[in-house]
Amino acid sequence: MMELLLFQASALLYLAATAAAFVYLDSREPRWSRWMLRLLGAGAALHLASFACRLAAFWAAPDHRFLIPIHSLFGALSFMSLAVALTFFAVEVRHRLGILGAFVLPWACAGSVAAFWRSWGAASTELGALGPSLQSGWMNLHPVLLMSAYALLANAFGVGLALLVQENQIKSRRPSELCYRLPAIDDLDRLHYALVFFAFPVLAAGILSGGLWAHGAWGRFWGWDAKETWALITAVVYASYLHLRGFAGWRGRKTVYMAMAGFACALFTFIGVNFMSRLHDYL
Repeated sequence: MMELLLFQASALLYLAATAAAFVYLDSREPRWSRWMLRLLGAGAALHLASFACRLAAFWAAPDHRFLIPIHSLFGALSFMSLAVALTFFAVEVRHRLGILGAFVLPWACAGSVAAFWRSWGAASTELGALGPSLQSGWMNLHPVLLMSAYALLANAFGVGLALLVQENQIKSRRPSELCYRLPAIDDLDRLHYALVFFAFPVLAAGILSGGLWAHGAWGRFWGWDAKETWALITAVVYASYLHLRGFAGWRGRKTVYMAMAGFACALFTFIGVNFMSRLHDYL
């Protein structure tokens, strides 16, 4: 019960932080940026406390000891929204680009609200017994890596969206004040690339660890299940982005569109494929 109360409070704080980010986007008051960061930090702190309670409850069962419980839809959504929030918090502390909160924090808000909705239903029973294939140390690696990669890519999506807005502002004959408040296109492009650059090896390691887990659990490394196939498609799209951005001289709008296509594939792999793959469906 304490876990859910802390999580639901953190979800409300994420919602408030997102609202503050949109107010700051529409105003020139720096206090709203500070409030966004405070609310986000408080939400992340409560979220971490909630996760600690979840770990304690999960580890109470002998066959769960030292396993991280993000095998369920609630657990995965909760962990990803926390990772999105922490990633943006780190970016904001380092770069002080508060105006980007309106482009990034909706993903943390959406993930936490979806998990909040899930918490009213099956979340209280998701800490029950695990099947034999889930009682593995790979559960601490495979889903953690993938959710962390998705969080980095969600931040990259938001930065890319800001880049597209800024480019449209600059090309407009009458740019609004937003044009002068958003970072320069080159700065956004570099931040966007850095986020994808760090996310890709995490994504690749997550896919590889899933194959190794599958080999130990089912005797095969790759089975072309829908989840596996779309995970590979996602990795190929982002690998193409990195190649074109790093070696072919692509910049700006073209690379953002490619990365956005990759993020659409990532979202489909995370949520959409669950309706097609019984093997990888969440509890």
